[in-house]
Amino acid sequence: MTDLIFATQKELDALVEMSNKYGADADYVLAGGGNTSFKTGDVLYVKGSGTSLATIKSEGFVKISRAELEKIWQMTFSDIEAEREAQVLEAMMDSRLKGEEKKRPSVETLLHDLLEQKYILHVHPSLVNGVTCARDGEETVKKLFPEAIWVESTKPGYILAAACKKKVDEYKAQHGRAPQVIFLQNHGIFFAADSTDEIDAIVERTMSAIKAQVKIFPCKDEVDHDEALAEKLAPQIRMMYSPDGEAVVKYTANHDIIAYSMTEKSFEPIKGSFSPDHIVYCKASPLYVENKGDDTMDELEKKFNEYKAENGYAPKIIFVSGVGMFACGATKKEADTATEVFEDAIKIADYSASFGGYLPLDDEMTNFIKNWEVESYRAKVALSSAPKKRLAGKISIVTGSAQGFGAGIAEDMVKEGAYVVIADMNLPGAQAMAQSLCEKYGKGAAYPVFVNVTDEESVKNMIRQTVLEYGGIDILVNNAGIVRTGSLEEMTKQNFELVTSIDYTAFFVCTKYSVVPMKIQRKYSPDYMADVIGINSKSGLEGSNKNFAYAGAKFGGIGLTQSFALELAPYGIKVNSICPGNFLDGPLWSDPVKGLFVQYLNAGKVPGAKTVADVRKYYESKVPLGRGCVPADISKALMYIVEQKYETGQAVPVTGGQTMLN
Repeated sequence: MTDLIFATQKELDALVEMSNKYGADADYVLAGGGNTSFKTGDVLYVKGSGTSLATIKSEGFVKISRAELEKIWQMTFSDIEAEREAQVLEAMMDSRLKGEEKKRPSVETLLHDLLEQKYILHVHPSLVNGVTCARDGEETVKKLFPEAIWVESTKPGYILAAACKKKVDEYKAQHGRAPQVIFLQNHGIFFAADSTDEIDAIVERTMSAIKAQVKIFPCKDEVDHDEALAEKLAPQIRMMYSPDGEAVVKYTANHDIIAYSMTEKSFEPIKGSFSPDHIVYCKASPLYVENKGDDTMDELEKKFNEYKAENGYAPKIIFVSGVGMFACGATKKEADTATEVFEDAIKIADYSASFGGYLPLDDEMTNFIKNWEVESYRAKVALSSAPKKRLAGKISIVTGSAQGFGAGIAEDMVKEGAYVVIADMNLPGAQAMAQSLCEKYGKGAAYPVFVNVTDEESVKNMIRQTVLEYGGIDILVNNAGIVRTGSLEEMTKQNFELVTSIDYTAFFVCTKYSVVPMKIQRKYSPDYMADVIGINSKSGLEGSNKNFAYAGAKFGGIGLTQSFALELAPYGIKVNSICPGNFLDGPLWSDPVKGLFVQYLNAGKVPGAKTVADVRKYYESKVPLGRGCVPADISKALMYIVEQKYETGQAVPVTGGQTMLN
């Protein structure tokens, strides 16, 4: 092995750059798939399974001995499909160089080695698959690309590699060189060249030639659809898919989705699977449900159960006529991936209309993919979920979470596995907060929504956006709040009503609309429980001098907590409040202009205080544990409230001992 010729760093850098370029382009790579390679005379560097082209680095490629790969063609394998593929996989694993034992080579490794060119790019552009998944696909390729190879739909793995080898050998015998382009029916395309610049040029020529023949292009424009019904169906689907609620349902509606959904006949082109990817990430077929108005939920339940009984698993993609598409998954990532992959199938159906019409995989091929170990492994790696956490999969809304207590609570919830909607009037702040959480904890961990909690329509929109993005609601954290201090003489009616509308009335409005999907979830999973949690205050437990507007609203909030708890208990919805002490480091207190330190100083609430520091010291001295409350203190109480199943209507003090229950 010491005499092997390895790639230079420059060549590997070019391989990484090419991989990242096409991997980051949704027009070329589907669900992190596709693969690339570089070869010397001795060594093949091929993308490892479970890695993403968009982010792969040089260490993500598996180094394989080409001489050992060549020996595979002389081996004899079992006639039994499962045994044969396992034997071929073992032989490929044995071809890895020393030190590569923890990496698993791409299933198409043998195909990469067949072509003698240095650089190989294998991708699945929907535009290309509009040809490879069309009735006139082969004819189109022969006409547009006479020097390319067409390989008929073949079982992936060794059988496909053998079919390609036969075609490549025939091509080389006829032309004296290897082909640069291979079209795989229902499976994408291979590009081969000795430089990445040449790869780019071939890709551009190929895509332009196909595009010039297309008469119908995909359309994602907005069209009329029944979003109100979608808001009811998403929580239903979520609980039928996973009765314990550990699932996400992503709703999508646009021109093409609605057009294909209108009738069973219009749905026909997307009823089957076009490629192995569509089966791996979306199952072999979607479920179609007719919109029956008020009876649609019953129809959906019936069709869902029939599908599950027939197939042995729940559908991942559901279309409801005139409503749209629902993609299911155990995680947000899984549901988003299913959405992305099926939208690709819709594009393929659109493009194929220009090349003789759609041609999905046949039943034999579909059944093979469904049971193929290699594709099952790929799906498992790509869609694996994080280790179980305390709030794993809980779909949550935290109002007023762009900053302060709310931001801290939201982050702690995401750390523990929850999906959190960052709902705030400060939309840029909510967007920044959500982006930060997604960067830290993964795409889809948080989602920004504008809300004015005093406006009923705004709250209804917040609930709808949450349900259509994630599929339901498990936890509402009513955190948004405001303080306006002052004596009876100083307090204006306008400020009093402002505090009341945000700190009291908004709790009612947010609860009123959040429990609608919670009740639907309970209907389809009788043991399921949800939570409404008010972030109240120690001022809700005892009066507050010259702060009566705030204290009165918070006292009222505890009254609402107890009353809601009684009403909602039959639906498995627990309602509790957390009564924190003073968050002295948060903007509510420390803002240099509007903060409570400034307000209390100006209102003379702290006798003898001459500075903001005096006010802070005074409030710290009132706490037996000697400090202000921090978000982590509240989060611990919140976790307890969610995890316990036998407590509702309570006001949990988190005050450092400053306020104690009698």
